Amino acid sequence: MQEDIPIKPLPTRYERLRQFWKNARELVETVLLAVLLYLVINLATSRIQVQSVSMQPTLYERDRVLVNRLKYRFDPPQRQEIIVFMPPLEHVKEPYIKRVIGLPEDTVRIAGGQVYVNGEALEEGYLRAAPDYGGEWQVPPGSLFVLGDNRNLSSDSHFWGTVPLANVI
Repeated sequence: MQEDIPIKPLPTRYERLRQFWKNARELVETVLLAVLLYLVINLATSRIQVQSVSMQPTLYERDRVLVNRLKYRFDPPQRQEIIVFMPPLEHVKEPYIKRVIGLPEDTVRIAGGQVYVNGEALEEGYLRAAPDYGGEWQVPPGSLFVLGDNRNLSSDSHFWGTVPLANVI
């Protein structure tokens, strides 16, 4: 005896149209969610490519760094943190990446290959070589004193001065 296999009826035109619009809606929602995530991520972060040897041995030329754009909107930079900023130089259009050495109203002195902040020697295990220059700088309110980890091959605050906090990315 042969069993009857139930035959499923073909969907009606209305059902096909309903399924099409359901799929189209899901596609639009997925694309909108992807665009929203992309925009949020791009507003909160930035990708920077290191352009020089000034931060070696911590960062090397052509390294890519993901930068949190929101961190310094809530907390000021701290000593020895690495920051990305627009340098206070008219001819430079690309951001720099350096290490914070002096905070507002600090006194930074470099002598005998050692960096002193407010009279205390700074422990710097990340240096390529001790600085072969010297000087003393007073960091004004609202500014930072920054140096590259490759001190002798870095264009930084010892050369062109302090960085306004407003320039920090």
